[in-house]
Amino acid sequence: PENLLLDANGVLKVSDFGLSALPQQVRADGLLYTACGTPNYVAPEVIKSKGYDGAKADVWSCGVILFVLMAGYLPFDDTNLVALYNLIFKANFNCPPWFSSSAKKLIKRILDPNPLTRITIAEILENEWFKKGYKPPKFEEADVTLVDVDSIFNESGGSPNLVVERREERPAAPAMMNAFQLISTSQGLDLSCLFEKQMGLVKRETRFTSKSPANEIVSKIEEAALPLGFDVKKTNNKIKLLGEKPGRKGHLAVTTEILQVAPSVCMVELRKSGGDTLEFHK
Repeated sequence: PENLLLDANGVLKVSDFGLSALPQQVRADGLLYTACGTPNYVAPEVIKSKGYDGAKADVWSCGVILFVLMAGYLPFDDTNLVALYNLIFKANFNCPPWFSSSAKKLIKRILDPNPLTRITIAEILENEWFKKGYKPPKFEEADVTLVDVDSIFNESGGSPNLVVERREERPAAPAMMNAFQLISTSQGLDLSCLFEKQMGLVKRETRFTSKSPANEIVSKIEEAALPLGFDVKKTNNKIKLLGEKPGRKGHLAVTTEILQVAPSVCMVELRKSGGDTLEFHK
């Protein structure tokens, strides 16, 4: 899902939501009234704009993220916004067959359209499926006072500290690749872990090899893309595909590059350069 990010240490982070962290928006009745967020992830009570508990709405959003993480697609999805809202209001979704029965039960309790009967965080922590293999994080308690904070700022001597972002220059993709490079780029076998201690990056791309010449590959891709509603632009051994119809995050754009890895073998790489990641994988 778009809401899941990896930091420099490979730690999973959930981003771009947290309604329960907005106490300044709470009215006298203890509820929030601002409707915000991506429709597919938003709880039904948020859409209704009649007041909602931010913490309970966040539980729903976590349930959608969990579903996408396990299924690979959204539980509620429709190009028509009214139809999408109806699916959300009724919690009309089906779990794929590879979900275990305990996982299905938990997700159905999380995606309960009634916030009063929806499972709580405390109940999730005691859930059978959630507790399997779960190790609670250990936090260090630090006794920090305002005096400590002031002393840190005073150490700067009044001069502003500038934060400079360092960007690593990446070399352009080679026109020729050797066998080791070809194997290391395979999605099924990543050899970088033998030499590096860092986590691999999640790439929004797919690759395959072909023994056909480059010009024939270009023609085949163009032949397959046009019926799917893509506008095709060709430059040398690169193809840019732009979807005619806008999706959830604008027009889907795919950049295709053909690299020669041997005299009779080409590697074709398709990379999402715009639009929604889930639509790209479909």
